Amino acid sequence: MACRITELVIDCRDPEKLAPFWCEVLGFVELDRDGEDIEIGPAEGFGGLQPTLILSRSDHPTPGKMRLHFDVNATDRDQDAELERLLALGARPADVGQTGEESWVVLQDPEGNEFCLLRSRVG
Repeated sequence: MACRITELVIDCRDPEKLAPFWCEVLGFVELDRDGEDIEIGPAEGFGGLQPTLILSRSDHPTPGKMRLHFDVNATDRDQDAELERLLALGARPADVGQTGEESWVVLQDPEGNEFCLLRSRVG
């Protein structure tokens, strides 16, 4: 037997702001609330093939570059069209020392957490 990642917890200042952003980015829905924490995930809920995200309210989220970041791929459009969609949702470009030759785009969510938009589409 092996383990599987079922939840990812993100410390953040404002779960109310990040939950709608990440729901739109990933096609997730709000699944649960526990105090100020919000769990989002696929419509089928916890325990499916995709892990859920718990946006955990913290007055002291880790500053600076996160040790872990998300890579996302578009499912129904090319990278340029998906980039436009993500920027319209509130993502911002991030400079982490890219050369401009990368096949991915580095972005930040509304709280500054970095994530990458990869080139290929997934089903």
